[in-house]
Amino acid sequence: MPGLHHVEIWVADTGDGLDDWRWLLKELGWSRTAAWPEGETWAAGDLYLTFTGSPNLRDVPHDRRRPGLNHLAFHGGDRSAVDRLMTDAVGHGWTALYHERYPHAGGLDHYAGWLENSDGFKAEVVAQRQE
Repeated sequence: MPGLHHVEIWVADTGDGLDDWRWLLKELGWSRTAAWPEGETWAAGDLYLTFTGSPNLRDVPHDRRRPGLNHLAFHGGDRSAVDRLMTDAVGHGWTALYHERYPHAGGLDHYAGWLENSDGFKAEVVAQRQE
């Protein structure tokens, strides 16, 4: 069966350092399905995200501009839900990106907001298409 099964993201802080992700995923309707001292898993349908520490981590900050993961894009609901989330995100550890071009930084036919957390991870929240 084609499709993405899961994504694992290595993070330096699996405690309070995940508060920004916890807030965002709850807002987007994801559910935490597992938690352990070194990480946790969040699911939406059949897809899940795992945030975990690893003894193999290098002490180099994440840089989305280097080869590797640039960002995760999430379904955000209708335009008003994306607008609300973008407003609220600032109080939950996220910085709005491309705010001068919001909500069409991805083009006139693409309604979305982009966020970056203190660890340098970027998330895109995409509104459903209006007919």
